[in-house]
Amino acid sequence: MYTPRAFVETDLAALDGLIAHDPFVTVVTLAEGVPEASHLPVLYRRDGEAVVLEGHWARPNPQASGGPALVIVQGPHAYVSASWYPDKAQAARVPTWNYATAHLHGRLEPFHDEEALADLVDRLSRHFEARAGGDWRFDPADPRERSQLRGIVGFRFVAERIEMKFKLSQNHPAANVAAVIAALERQDTDQTRATAALMRDRTAATVQGAEG
Repeated sequence: MYTPRAFVETDLAALDGLIAHDPFVTVVTLAEGVPEASHLPVLYRRDGEAVVLEGHWARPNPQASGGPALVIVQGPHAYVSASWYPDKAQAARVPTWNYATAHLHGRLEPFHDEEALADLVDRLSRHFEARAGGDWRFDPADPRERSQLRGIVGFRFVAERIEMKFKLSQNHPAANVAAVIAALERQDTDQTRATAALMRDRTAATVQGAEG
């Protein structure tokens, strides 16, 4: 991933935030020179520098054989109009797009064990039902539900290398950053609010770092 120095992020707490914002990731693999992509919800776990993702495919998915993979985590993003910059005329500013994303490189380790699959589906349902305000639970004692485990393949993904890019106007004067945050907040959509909030957090962290 092309990442100018100003936009490089190395603190894994930032990855925690991206996954919390959007745990629906893109998994990319390569087979005989042809890229294959799946879009999947995942469970995320981090222990220090160790990052592990868990999820499952439909059994016929070509990726279910496992192997090397790139997992793309998408954070908030929003269009930035050049008209928002206070110095737009004198600096000849142009529009851009602010965003945060992470690329995780590692290996997909598939598994087929029924008990392990049942545990995975149970944990996935508990996690995402809670986020959605639902109360569905996987019932391993119900043969109708348990039989559906035959249709999936679970995976564990261990990240071996992590790249993060937080492009949030860090290469602009403080007045431009403040103007972009205010303009995004005025749009009042989930994406623009989330992008503005991330910009505010990054600005505050930079100020604290400079003062500390």
